[in-house]
Amino acid sequence: MAPAAPFNPPSADLPGKPFVPEWVPPPVTKETHKFAKLKSIELSLLDSEDPAVVDALIQNVKTAIRDDGFLFLENYGVSLEQLHRQFALAQYLYYNISDEDKDNLLFDPETGRWSGYKHPYGFKRQRGPTDGIEQFNWYKPDWEDINRVPKCLHPFMDEIESFCNYLTKSVNRRLLTLFSRVLELPDDYLWDNVQSHGSPTGEGYFRYALFRPVEKQTEEASKGLRMHGHTDFGLTTLLFSVPISCLQIWGRDEEWYYVPYKPGALVINIGDTLEIVSGGHFKATRHRVFKPPVDQLHEERLSLVLFNSSVGDLRMAPAAESPLIQREGCVEEQGVYKEFKNLTSKGQLVPTNRQWREIQISTATDPTDTVRNRVGADQVVIDGKVMHQREYMGVKVVLPV
Repeated sequence: MAPAAPFNPPSADLPGKPFVPEWVPPPVTKETHKFAKLKSIELSLLDSEDPAVVDALIQNVKTAIRDDGFLFLENYGVSLEQLHRQFALAQYLYYNISDEDKDNLLFDPETGRWSGYKHPYGFKRQRGPTDGIEQFNWYKPDWEDINRVPKCLHPFMDEIESFCNYLTKSVNRRLLTLFSRVLELPDDYLWDNVQSHGSPTGEGYFRYALFRPVEKQTEEASKGLRMHGHTDFGLTTLLFSVPISCLQIWGRDEEWYYVPYKPGALVINIGDTLEIVSGGHFKATRHRVFKPPVDQLHEERLSLVLFNSSVGDLRMAPAAESPLIQREGCVEEQGVYKEFKNLTSKGQLVPTNRQWREIQISTATDPTDTVRNRVGADQVVIDGKVMHQREYMGVKVVLPV
């Protein structure tokens, strides 16, 4: 395939653009225990003219997504300077968004979308206990109507949209090429048949998020959780590595581990769709957001995330034409693929991709919800571990808290 072009964003110095202070990365934690060791993949190696280099890359990807469902992606075409400009814009948003925009653009998760501004009072439109998390999420309608975007970001939408187009149409497309090759399918199989299109984020969304330090009352109610243990319901998630250690993954030893900081790298996790399409060969990543180590408790954490979604009208099923699946069969080791197979084996329809993501958003609960987050309500004890258990449209989901 032709070598990928590097990201070439619009100028930050065009007339009419206000000054944006640089984003200065906060200090990295000095703590080293309970950190995961993730494999790192250089995406640029996909452009190598040496077949042995590309084959080794495919094998490394195969091992990483089977072992962890998580990997670092480096050399993907965006420079550290370009990335820091996006963090500076996210920081600018939270210093400058008006109260009027916070009200007018307030999200409504009951619609099944996170679209718009999330206030720092939980994951419902109606305010609950403070959680210190603010977000702005762009979906297709938000790209199409500038009035759905905070006014302070209007001068910079050329940069933000260009960034998301590159992430979706270059970085994620090449990533899906790697995953298609692991399944021994044509390069564009996942891009053409599973990935959604039609906007800079397809049917998915892009997020600027700010995690403010946890208040004592919130920490006590949530037991340190910022976001429940979960898997992402889409195809792939591209999360930019940040110095504040809050993201944790669930290890094979059934313990939580922080994801370390790797400057400029993307943290890639596998969503439910990809687990099912791969017949369970790829693991949807079990992860959560937790309070950071002690030496970072008083730091703010900025986060940039692209959530890639599959075509909404599709009902998820394994790619039967995959030689890997034909040769090795499907893997029922964990999670959502096993539950979906149980439904189909009974002749029942599984949810569409749109139904699957919208029901989880519209019924999400907060870590501070002490009524739901207890054994006997949304929690169960399995083999001595407290697990979060929900059922969506006949599909039981059991995940570590």
